[in-house]
Amino acid sequence: MNPKNILLIKSHSMGIGDLLRSSAAWSALKAKWPSARLHFLMLSNHAGYPSQALIQSHYLLSSVNFVTVKQGQPGAQKQHSVPLAQTLHTLLERLAQQPIDLVIDFETGGLKTSWLTWRIARAKHATSVGIAQFPLRRFFYDLAAPSSRDYQAKYGLPRLMDYTEKDFVALAALGIARGDARITLRPAADGVLWQQQHATEFSQTMTVVLNIGCGTADALVKRPPLGQLVQACAALHARKPFHLHLSGAAFEQEVNQEFAALFAAQLQKSGQQAQVTDWSGQLSLDQLAGLLQMADLAISSDSGPYHMAVALGIPTLCWFNFATPPSYHHHHDVSCMVMPDTDAFVSAAQRLLQA
Repeated sequence: MNPKNILLIKSHSMGIGDLLRSSAAWSALKAKWPSARLHFLMLSNHAGYPSQALIQSHYLLSSVNFVTVKQGQPGAQKQHSVPLAQTLHTLLERLAQQPIDLVIDFETGGLKTSWLTWRIARAKHATSVGIAQFPLRRFFYDLAAPSSRDYQAKYGLPRLMDYTEKDFVALAALGIARGDARITLRPAADGVLWQQQHATEFSQTMTVVLNIGCGTADALVKRPPLGQLVQACAALHARKPFHLHLSGAAFEQEVNQEFAALFAAQLQKSGQQAQVTDWSGQLSLDQLAGLLQMADLAISSDSGPYHMAVALGIPTLCWFNFATPPSYHHHHDVSCMVMPDTDAFVSAAQRLLQA
Protein backbone atom coordinates (compact mmCIF):
# COMPACT_ATOMS: atom_id res chain seq x y z
CA MET A 1 0.00 0.00 0.00
CA ASN A 2 1.26 3.44 -0.94
CA PRO A 3 -1.64 5.89 -0.57
CA LYS A 4 -1.39 9.32 -2.15
CA ASN A 5 -4.49 10.89 -0.59
CA ILE A 6 -5.66 9.91 2.89
CA LEU A 7 -8.95 11.04 4.39
CA LEU A 8 -8.89 11.33 8.21
CA ILE A 9 -12.33 11.24 9.86
CA LYS A 10 -12.90 12.51 13.40
CA SER A 11 -15.93 13.47 15.47
CA HIS A 12 -16.79 14.80 18.94
CA SER A 13 -14.73 17.51 20.64
CA MET A 14 -13.63 20.69 18.87
CA GLY A 15 -11.34 21.84 21.67
CA ILE A 16 -7.92 23.13 20.63
CA GLY A 17 -6.15 20.45 22.62
CA ASP A 18 -8.43 17.68 21.39
CA LEU A 19 -7.76 18.57 17.77
CA LEU A 20 -4.03 19.10 18.21
CA ARG A 21 -3.76 15.70 19.90
CA SER A 22 -4.42 14.17 16.48
CA SER A 23 -1.33 15.82 14.98
CA ALA A 24 0.91 13.10 16.40
CA ALA A 25 -0.96 10.57 14.25
CA TRP A 26 -0.71 12.88 11.23
CA SER A 27 3.03 13.08 11.78
CA ALA A 28 3.29 9.27 11.98
CA LEU A 29 1.34 8.91 8.73
CA LYS A 30 3.65 11.38 6.99
CA ALA A 31 6.67 9.51 8.35
CA LYS A 32 5.39 6.28 6.76
CA TRP A 33 4.19 7.86 3.50
CA PRO A 34 6.04 11.20 3.08
CA SER A 35 4.40 12.05 -0.24
CA ALA A 36 0.85 11.34 0.94
CA ARG A 37 -1.57 14.24 1.20
CA LEU A 38 -3.66 14.30 4.37
CA HIS A 39 -7.26 15.50 4.21
CA PHE A 40 -8.90 16.14 7.58
CA LEU A 41 -12.66 15.77 7.98
CA MET A 42 -14.27 16.75 11.28
CA LEU A 43 -17.91 16.17 12.15
CA SER A 44 -18.66 19.03 14.54
CA ASN A 45 -21.81 19.75 16.47
CA HIS A 46 -21.84 23.40 15.43
CA ALA A 47 -20.04 25.78 13.11
CA GLY A 48 -17.70 28.58 14.11
CA TYR A 49 -15.45 27.05 16.76
CA PRO A 50 -12.26 29.16 17.24
CA SER A 51 -10.13 26.03 16.80
CA GLN A 52 -11.21 25.68 13.16
CA ALA A 53 -8.90 28.43 11.91
CA LEU A 54 -5.90 26.94 13.72
CA ILE A 55 -6.42 23.47 12.23
CA GLN A 56 -7.27 24.76 8.75
CA SER A 57 -3.76 26.21 8.50
CA HIS A 58 -1.93 23.22 10.01
CA TYR A 59 1.20 22.49 8.02
CA LEU A 60 0.65 18.71 7.83
CA LEU A 61 -2.83 18.94 6.31
CA SER A 62 -3.52 19.45 2.60
CA SER A 63 -7.21 20.16 3.12
CA VAL A 64 -9.62 20.54 6.03
CA ASN A 65 -13.41 20.20 6.12
CA PHE A 66 -15.70 20.82 9.08
CA VAL A 67 -19.22 19.47 8.63
CA THR A 68 -21.98 20.37 11.10
CA VAL A 69 -24.03 17.41 12.29
CA LYS A 70 -26.41 19.15 14.71
CA GLN A 71 -29.33 21.50 14.11
CA GLY A 72 -29.96 24.40 16.47
CA GLN A 73 -27.91 26.87 18.43
CA PRO A 74 -25.10 25.84 20.80
CA GLY A 75 -26.47 25.38 24.33
CA ALA A 76 -30.06 24.96 23.18
CA GLN A 77 -31.99 22.29 25.07
CA LYS A 78 -33.25 20.61 21.92
CA GLN A 79 -30.65 19.91 19.27
CA HIS A 80 -31.56 17.42 16.58
CA SER A 81 -29.02 15.53 14.52
CA VAL A 82 -28.74 16.29 10.82
CA PRO A 83 -30.08 13.22 8.94
CA LEU A 84 -27.25 10.84 8.16
CA ALA A 85 -28.13 10.73 4.46
CA GLN A 86 -27.90 14.52 4.34
CA THR A 87 -24.51 14.44 6.04
CA LEU A 88 -23.26 11.87 3.53
CA HIS A 89 -24.50 14.01 0.64
CA THR A 90 -22.64 17.02 2.06
CA LEU A 91 -19.45 15.02 2.49
CA LEU A 92 -19.49 13.57 -1.00
CA GLU A 93 -20.21 17.02 -2.41
CA ARG A 94 -17.23 18.48 -0.52
CA LEU A 95 -14.99 15.63 -1.68
CA ALA A 96 -16.26 15.48 -5.27
CA GLN A 97 -13.05 16.82 -6.83
CA GLN A 98 -10.71 15.22 -4.31
CA PRO A 99 -9.17 11.80 -5.07
CA ILE A 100 -9.04 9.56 -2.00
CA ASP A 101 -7.45 6.12 -1.81
CA LEU A 102 -7.41 5.53 1.98
CA VAL A 103 -10.12 6.48 4.50
CA ILE A 104 -9.34 6.23 8.23
CA ASP A 105 -12.07 6.38 10.87
CA PHE A 106 -10.36 7.35 14.15
CA GLU A 107 -13.46 7.08 16.32
CA THR A 108 -13.58 4.15 18.73
CA GLY A 109 -17.33 4.07 19.25
CA GLY A 110 -20.60 4.60 17.46
CA LEU A 111 -21.79 3.69 14.00
CA LYS A 112 -22.11 7.12 12.37
CA THR A 113 -18.46 7.47 11.34
CA SER A 114 -18.29 3.73 10.56
CA TRP A 115 -21.13 3.98 8.06
CA LEU A 116 -19.84 7.22 6.56
CA THR A 117 -16.35 5.71 6.18
CA TRP A 118 -17.80 2.68 4.41
CA ARG A 119 -19.92 4.79 2.04
CA ILE A 120 -17.13 7.27 1.22
CA ALA A 121 -14.66 4.43 0.61
CA ARG A 122 -17.11 2.77 -1.76
CA ALA A 123 -17.76 6.02 -3.63
CA LYS A 124 -14.01 6.72 -3.95
CA HIS A 125 -12.92 3.11 -4.53
CA ALA A 126 -10.68 3.53 -1.51
CA THR A 127 -9.48 1.26 1.28
CA SER A 128 -11.28 1.80 4.58
CA VAL A 129 -9.66 1.55 8.02
CA GLY A 130 -11.26 1.62 11.46
CA ILE A 131 -11.43 0.09 14.92
CA ALA A 132 -13.21 -3.20 15.65
CA GLN A 133 -14.44 -1.89 18.98
CA PHE A 134 -17.20 -4.50 18.93
CA PRO A 135 -17.48 -7.55 16.64
CA LEU A 136 -19.93 -6.27 14.00
CA ARG A 137 -18.10 -2.96 13.55
CA ARG A 138 -15.21 -4.61 11.71
CA PHE A 139 -17.46 -5.31 8.72
CA PHE A 140 -17.49 -1.60 7.84
CA TYR A 141 -13.75 -1.64 7.18
CA ASP A 142 -11.34 -3.33 4.81
CA LEU A 143 -8.67 -3.17 7.53
CA ALA A 144 -9.76 -3.30 11.17
CA ALA A 145 -7.64 -2.52 14.21
CA PRO A 146 -8.22 -4.34 17.48
CA SER A 147 -10.44 -2.75 20.12
CA SER A 148 -9.00 -0.04 22.33
CA ARG A 149 -9.08 -2.50 25.23
CA ASP A 150 -6.93 -4.98 23.29
CA TYR A 151 -4.64 -2.14 22.22
CA GLN A 152 -4.19 -1.05 25.84
CA ALA A 153 -3.45 -4.60 26.91
CA LYS A 154 -0.91 -5.10 24.12
CA TYR A 155 1.10 -2.01 25.06
CA GLY A 156 0.51 -2.13 28.81
CA LEU A 157 -1.37 1.18 28.82
CA PRO A 158 -3.65 2.38 31.63
CA ARG A 159 -7.42 2.26 31.31
CA LEU A 160 -7.51 6.06 31.15
CA MET A 161 -5.33 6.24 28.08
CA ASP A 162 -3.31 9.27 27.05
CA TYR A 163 -5.52 11.23 24.65
CA THR A 164 -2.74 11.40 22.05
CA GLU A 165 -2.46 7.62 22.07
CA LYS A 166 -6.12 7.15 21.13
CA ASP A 167 -5.59 7.93 17.44
CA PHE A 168 -2.94 5.23 17.22
CA VAL A 169 -5.52 2.56 17.95
CA ALA A 170 -6.86 2.96 14.39
CA LEU A 171 -3.35 3.22 12.95
CA ALA A 172 -2.54 -0.21 14.41
CA ALA A 173 -4.52 -1.63 11.47
CA LEU A 174 -1.82 -0.15 9.21
CA GLY A 175 1.07 -1.38 11.33
CA ILE A 176 1.88 2.16 12.50
CA ALA A 177 2.98 2.44 16.13
CA ARG A 178 3.29 5.73 17.99
CA GLY A 179 6.96 5.43 18.86
CA ASP A 180 8.21 8.88 19.84
CA ALA A 181 5.66 10.81 17.75
CA ARG A 182 4.44 13.93 19.56
CA ILE A 183 1.87 16.55 18.73
CA THR A 184 3.16 19.24 16.42
CA LEU A 185 2.35 22.78 15.27
CA ARG A 186 3.99 25.66 13.43
CA PRO A 187 2.82 29.26 13.19
CA ALA A 188 1.20 29.89 9.80
CA ALA A 189 1.32 33.14 7.81
CA ASP A 190 -0.52 35.27 10.38
CA GLY A 191 1.66 34.03 13.23
CA VAL A 192 4.92 34.50 11.32
CA LEU A 193 3.93 38.04 10.34
CA TRP A 194 3.09 38.84 13.97
CA GLN A 195 6.53 37.58 15.03
CA GLN A 196 8.23 39.79 12.47
CA GLN A 197 6.26 42.82 13.62
CA HIS A 198 7.09 42.25 17.31
CA ALA A 199 10.59 40.76 17.11
CA THR A 200 12.30 43.64 18.96
CA GLU A 201 10.04 43.13 21.99
CA PHE A 202 11.56 39.71 22.64
CA SER A 203 15.26 40.38 22.15
CA GLN A 204 16.25 42.04 25.45
CA THR A 205 15.34 39.63 28.26
CA MET A 206 13.98 36.18 29.01
CA THR A 207 10.40 35.71 27.86
CA VAL A 208 7.76 33.79 29.81
CA VAL A 209 4.24 33.38 28.44
CA LEU A 210 1.56 32.71 31.06
CA ASN A 211 -1.89 31.48 30.14
CA ILE A 212 -4.17 31.55 33.19
CA GLY A 213 -7.13 30.75 30.95
CA CYS A 214 -10.06 28.53 31.96
CA GLY A 215 -12.44 31.48 31.76
CA THR A 216 -15.58 29.61 30.78
CA ALA A 217 -17.99 28.41 33.47
CA ASP A 218 -17.24 24.72 32.91
CA ALA A 219 -13.47 25.27 33.02
CA LEU A 220 -13.10 27.50 36.09
CA VAL A 221 -12.41 24.45 38.24
CA LYS A 222 -9.13 24.06 36.31
CA ARG A 223 -7.93 27.65 36.83
CA PRO A 224 -4.84 27.88 39.10
CA PRO A 225 -5.41 29.73 42.40
CA LEU A 226 -4.13 33.24 41.69
CA GLY A 227 -2.40 33.70 45.04
CA GLN A 228 -0.36 30.52 44.69
CA LEU A 229 0.40 31.24 41.05
CA VAL A 230 1.62 34.76 41.89
CA GLN A 231 3.90 33.43 44.63
CA ALA A 232 5.36 30.79 42.32
CA CYS A 233 5.96 33.17 39.41
CA ALA A 234 7.47 35.81 41.71
CA ALA A 235 9.85 33.25 43.18
CA LEU A 236 10.94 32.24 39.68
CA HIS A 237 11.42 35.91 38.77
CA ALA A 238 13.70 36.33 41.81
CA ARG A 239 15.98 33.60 40.40
CA LYS A 240 16.03 35.03 36.89
CA PRO A 241 14.06 38.15 35.85
CA PHE A 242 11.80 37.82 32.83
CA HIS A 243 9.31 39.75 30.76
CA LEU A 244 5.90 38.20 31.38
CA HIS A 245 3.44 38.00 28.51
CA LEU A 246 -0.15 37.11 29.42
CA SER A 247 -2.33 35.35 26.87
CA GLY A 248 -6.07 34.75 26.97
CA ALA A 249 -9.42 35.43 25.38
CA ALA A 250 -11.08 38.84 25.67
CA PHE A 251 -13.29 37.61 28.53
CA GLU A 252 -10.14 36.60 30.45
CA GLN A 253 -8.71 40.12 30.51
CA GLU A 254 -10.11 40.78 33.99
CA VAL A 255 -8.28 37.84 35.60
CA ASN A 256 -5.11 38.76 33.70
CA GLN A 257 -5.23 42.31 35.05
CA GLU A 258 -5.87 41.03 38.57
CA PHE A 259 -2.88 38.71 38.29
CA ALA A 260 -0.66 41.46 36.85
CA ALA A 261 -1.48 43.78 39.78
CA LEU A 262 -0.79 41.07 42.38
CA PHE A 263 2.41 40.04 40.61
CA ALA A 264 3.72 43.62 40.47
CA ALA A 265 2.91 44.16 44.16
CA GLN A 266 4.69 40.94 45.13
CA LEU A 267 7.82 41.90 43.20
CA GLN A 268 7.87 45.37 44.72
CA LYS A 269 8.24 43.82 48.18
CA SER A 270 11.72 42.68 47.18
CA GLY A 271 12.59 45.77 45.16
CA GLN A 272 11.93 44.19 41.78
CA GLN A 273 9.99 45.69 38.91
CA ALA A 274 7.49 43.73 36.86
CA GLN A 275 7.49 43.78 33.07
CA VAL A 276 4.08 42.52 32.02
CA THR A 277 2.32 42.67 28.65
CA ASP A 278 -1.30 41.54 28.49
CA TRP A 279 -2.35 40.19 25.07
CA SER A 280 -5.79 38.96 26.11
CA GLY A 281 -8.35 39.41 23.34
CA GLN A 282 -5.76 40.79 20.91
CA LEU A 283 -4.41 37.66 19.20
CA SER A 284 -5.77 35.13 16.76
CA LEU A 285 -4.83 31.54 17.56
CA ASP A 286 -2.16 31.66 14.89
CA GLN A 287 -0.74 34.86 16.39
CA LEU A 288 -0.82 33.14 19.78
CA ALA A 289 1.25 30.35 18.22
CA GLY A 290 3.69 33.06 17.12
CA LEU A 291 3.84 34.49 20.65
CA LEU A 292 4.33 31.06 22.23
CA GLN A 293 7.13 30.22 19.83
CA MET A 294 9.00 33.34 21.02
CA ALA A 295 8.90 32.17 24.64
CA ASP A 296 11.74 30.68 26.65
CA LEU A 297 9.10 29.11 28.91
CA ALA A 298 5.34 28.69 28.67
CA ILE A 299 3.23 28.32 31.83
CA SER A 300 -0.40 27.34 31.45
CA SER A 301 -3.44 25.84 33.03
CA ASP A 302 -4.93 22.72 31.43
CA SER A 303 -6.29 24.54 28.39
CA GLY A 304 -5.69 25.01 24.67
CA PRO A 305 -2.48 27.12 24.87
CA TYR A 306 -0.87 24.36 26.98
CA HIS A 307 -1.23 21.93 24.08
CA MET A 308 -0.17 24.58 21.57
CA ALA A 309 3.06 25.25 23.48
CA VAL A 310 3.83 21.53 23.71
CA ALA A 311 3.14 21.12 19.99
CA LEU A 312 5.49 24.01 19.21
CA GLY A 313 8.25 22.34 21.22
CA ILE A 314 8.45 25.16 23.79
CA PRO A 315 9.51 24.24 27.36
CA THR A 316 6.12 24.03 29.03
CA LEU A 317 4.95 23.84 32.64
CA CYS A 318 1.28 22.98 33.03
CA TRP A 319 -0.49 23.64 36.32
CA PHE A 320 -3.20 21.10 37.13
CA ASN A 321 -5.57 21.56 40.06
CA PHE A 322 -6.21 17.81 40.18
CA ALA A 323 -4.61 14.73 38.68
CA THR A 324 -5.60 14.29 35.03
CA PRO A 325 -3.25 11.64 33.55
CA PRO A 326 -4.89 11.43 30.08
CA SER A 327 -4.10 15.13 29.58
CA TYR A 328 -0.39 14.86 30.39
CA HIS A 329 2.31 15.09 27.74
CA HIS A 330 5.36 12.98 28.55
CA HIS A 331 8.38 14.76 27.06
CA HIS A 332 11.66 16.07 28.48
CA ASP A 333 10.57 19.66 27.80
CA VAL A 334 7.16 19.35 29.51
CA SER A 335 6.33 19.27 33.21
CA CYS A 336 2.78 18.53 34.37
CA MET A 337 2.32 19.44 38.04
CA VAL A 338 -0.67 19.03 40.35
CA MET A 339 -1.05 22.02 42.71
CA PRO A 340 2.71 22.49 43.02
CA ASP A 341 4.18 24.38 45.94
CA THR A 342 6.49 27.28 45.16
CA ASP A 343 9.74 25.35 45.52
CA ALA A 344 8.56 22.51 43.26
CA PHE A 345 7.29 25.01 40.68
CA VAL A 346 10.56 26.93 40.57
CA SER A 347 12.63 23.76 40.43
CA ALA A 348 10.59 22.41 37.49
CA ALA A 349 10.72 25.75 35.66
CA GLN A 350 14.50 25.99 36.04
CA ARG A 351 14.94 22.43 34.80
CA LEU A 352 12.81 23.21 31.75
CA LEU A 353 14.79 26.37 31.02
CA GLN A 354 18.04 24.43 31.20
CA ALA A 355 16.65 21.68 28.98
